[in-house]
Formats: sequence, C-alpha cells, structure tokens
Amino acid sequence: MPVVTERLGDSYFQDPQGLFARLRSSAPVTQVLTPEGMRVWLVTRYEDVRAALADPRLAKDWVAHMTPEDFDINVDPVQAFLDQHMLNLDPPDHTRLRRLVVKAFTPRRVAALRPRISAITAELLDAMAEGPAEADLIEVFAFPLSVTVICELIGIPVGDRESFRKWSETLLSSRGTREESRAAAVDMHEYFTRLVAERRRSPADDLLSALTAARDSGDSLSEHELLSMVFLLLVAGHETMVNLIASGTLALLTHPAELGRLQDDPSLLPSVVEELLRFANPLNHATERFTLEPVTIGGTLIPAKEWVMLATSSANRDPSRFADADQLIVGRDASGHVGFGHGIHYCLGAPLARLEGEIAFGTLLSRFPGLTLAVPESSLRWRPSSLIHGLETLPVTLR
Repeated sequence: MPVVTERLGDSYFQDPQGLFARLRSSAPVTQVLTPEGMRVWLVTRYEDVRAALADPRLAKDWVAHMTPEDFDINVDPVQAFLDQHMLNLDPPDHTRLRRLVVKAFTPRRVAALRPRISAITAELLDAMAEGPAEADLIEVFAFPLSVTVICELIGIPVGDRESFRKWSETLLSSRGTREESRAAAVDMHEYFTRLVAERRRSPADDLLSALTAARDSGDSLSEHELLSMVFLLLVAGHETMVNLIASGTLALLTHPAELGRLQDDPSLLPSVVEELLRFANPLNHATERFTLEPVTIGGTLIPAKEWVMLATSSANRDPSRFADADQLIVGRDASGHVGFGHGIHYCLGAPLARLEGEIAFGTLLSRFPGLTLAVPESSLRWRPSSLIHGLETLPVTLR
C-alpha cells in the first residue's frame, strides 16, 4: 500500500492550486489524507480526470457496494440519509431520478427564468447603490442572488435562507465536529420533512410540488429519495453559484486588463463565464467515487474498493490542455473544461449556472464599472472545506 505523503489542511484550503500544480508534475495519481481523516486517491491531470469521470468502474452508490469496514471514518446515518441523492447513485437509479428533474433545467425552461433573475439582480444592485460604499459582495449580492433564485425554483421560503446557509456551511466544512454536522443534518431533514408535508396539503407551481406529486403518484420516487433530492438541489444550487460569483468577481478584479477587455466588449460575456468556470471553479474536486474493481489511472493501479477524488479544478489548470492555464484570458476558448463534470453526472444545473453567471457579472460590472477590492488580496481567506473553494468574505468598494 502506497504511503500517504499529503495531508490536506489549511494550506490546501488557501491554495489548492499550489498543491495541484506540484502533484500534476510529480505524482498525478497519489494517496492523500483528507481533513476529515479519510484516505483517498487524488487524480490531478486533465486527461486522467476527464476519463475517470466517465468510467463506470468508478461508482458512486456506496450504500450498495461498500460496508462500514471499507470506510476510514465513521459515517453518520442522518447525513448518509440526505446524501443518498442522484449525485451519489449509479444507473439505473441515477437515470430514473435524473429524468424526474432534468425537465426543470432544459435550456428553454431556464431561458424563461431570465426576466425574474434579472429583476432579483436589479433589486439587489439598487439596494447596494443606496448602502455603504464598502460592502461584502458575498453578503449583499452573491449569496442573496443565488439562494433566492434556487429557492424560488424549488419552492422553498426565501425567508429561511439564513438557516440553509448555516446548515450548508456546517455540512461542507472540514473543520466542524461530528456533533455539529449531525445537528445540521438533523435540522435539514426535519425542515424538508415539514416542507414536503406542506406541499402535499397545498401544492404550488414549483419543482418541490412536482416532485412530491411524482412521489405520490408512484412515479418511482421514494420518500427517502424525495428528501435527499431537495437537499441536493438546494445545497448544490446555491453553494456553487455563491462561490462562482464571488471567486469570478475576484478573478476579474485582480486581472484589470482582462476586466477592461470585457467592459469594452460585453458580447464576450458568455465566453468569460466559461473561462471563469475553468479558472475559478467553485469546487476543488468532483464528489468522491470508489473503485468496483482494480482500475489503472494515469499508469497507477488502484485496488478495488478504494476511494478516488477527481480534482476537476486541477484538470482545468492543466497546461497540457489549456495554454497559459494559470492565467485568466478573456476571449479564450475554454470549452472542454470539467467545471460541470463529465459523463452521466454532468451537472444538470449547468444552463441555469451559465444564465445566472451572465446576468450577475454583466449587470454588476455595468452598474458599478469602478468596482475594486477594498482590502489587499493577500488578506482574503478561503473557507475551510476540501470540496468547496469559496471565499469567506469579499470586501469591495462600489463605484
């Protein structure tokens, strides 16, 4: 068994790309220890990551294939209950569940959300213009925009958003205790159970009501699957967009020449969103997979029942795939990035993320063309999460 030489900790949270660059050159497939104490194989090169994302020998449904002895850490049963959603399932269950929600995220249906997303954005920017000249962009814009959009789409009261934020940050943190994570999981489970009961009594024109109706009409959706589906859509839907907006804005502000090119030619915005997804992706890696049988990745043989972490953010900075990969380049052809994954688990919310990104970046920079960082970049801190790469705060000066 190879020796674990890398332990992911605070230096990784603050600079994951530093580790990725080193591993791509010296040990592109190597064992590491996560902050939670789990031993996993970390894959960092583009070619290996992209191929592994679509490899059926790397499975997701650990409930079906793994036993407690296969884990390096204890799995809390409540959190495991919420985690049994389509992102952690394999065909045919993954196919069945994805089919139930994919219609809500087709390009045509997402395009119909443009007026509402634009209105929410305008309301937030109006409030920012009337507020202090210095503000935390996450607090006043990135979080309220992303959480309002996903809550309205699913049918979750926006007034409860601070609770979601607290629960989500706790569950995704690599520093929290087991007791804190369990308490957050229990609170979310109880909340979603009450919400589903309310939708059964009073259906509405939202995704939650549609999913509840599918469950009650016997359309192959169990109560367990319904609750975990809502958990996935809410957490993934707002966490990724909060961090894309904040990290993307930081990337533009710290590349003033590229920002100027975008402001001179707003038609570049769709390609800029793709470049920001490549350069400042909000996830360090795809959710974990495990080997069903011995699998060779990048010339390294990984035994059966081993956990594998595919570093999509590292793949997106691989110079063998993208020239000047560590540079933000407005107008670059960033197609082929794996910011949304690849294969059957490709992010079904990609059309919504692209639309929301275009509206958020375009409107923000148009309304505040002199937007600047209010603190030195070196003082910014990143959240203590091995999965999420997101800023804790982003102080800006609004001009």
